[in-house]
Amino acid sequence: MPRRYERYVAIGDSSTEGLDDPDGRGGYRGWANRLAEHLAAAQGSVLYANLGVRGLTTRQILDTQVERARELKPDLVTLFSGTNDVVRRRFDADAVARDVETMQRTLIAGGATVLGFSLPDLSTVMPLARPIASRVRALNEALRRASANTGAILVDFAKYSAGSDPRLWSADRLHANSAGHARIAAALAWALGLPGTSEDWSKPLETAPPRTLRAALAAEIEWGRGYLLPWVWRHLNGRSSGDGVTAKRPNLETMRAPSLEE
Repeated sequence: MPRRYERYVAIGDSSTEGLDDPDGRGGYRGWANRLAEHLAAAQGSVLYANLGVRGLTTRQILDTQVERARELKPDLVTLFSGTNDVVRRRFDADAVARDVETMQRTLIAGGATVLGFSLPDLSTVMPLARPIASRVRALNEALRRASANTGAILVDFAKYSAGSDPRLWSADRLHANSAGHARIAAALAWALGLPGTSEDWSKPLETAPPRTLRAALAAEIEWGRGYLLPWVWRHLNGRSSGDGVTAKRPNLETMRAPSLEE
């Protein structure tokens, strides 16, 4: 029988918060909510808090979320970070590894199982962002090293091609869409050995018809104008997407067995 988890706390950035997986009520569902739903379906209920806030770096997550997570006395924590580190002007993979390891050790020492995942290859999702591919590889190696040192569970999406399918990503190409969030949740539920789970999440989607070169170039121009340039302008002005944003579920609340509709 799989272990029963009573108190689940999710910490991290916009991915943990749930962007871009609309909940139909003006907010975001996301893989963390979906994992809580898997847990509730398997157990009947689970206490669940989500401290994720968009725009945060790994160090900011360590500084602002870990102590609050400890106060909630979780027996399960999901921790995902690094995307905002990778796209910053300067990136220090060793510093990220140290901060992740510190968070993992702190939470494990408090009695929690810590669960996370690596980033897939993003070069097919954001062709114009291929220069950061080496940073993503360095981030993933940092996450592997930290998890190996602490005993945290790491689902290594980088080893599977499915995660690099653009059809699992939203229009901004930085966040999973609803189908992508569902796959992440399914992978994490499988890693925990929850009943009814399998490795189906790792299977590639059916082959899509190829796009013409003109269509591909038009898509890159539209993405650059609609998402990349506004992101660059915001950061040049010292602003973050997380300014003024607070955790959507700062306290443990009961989630009961839902329908696992995706």
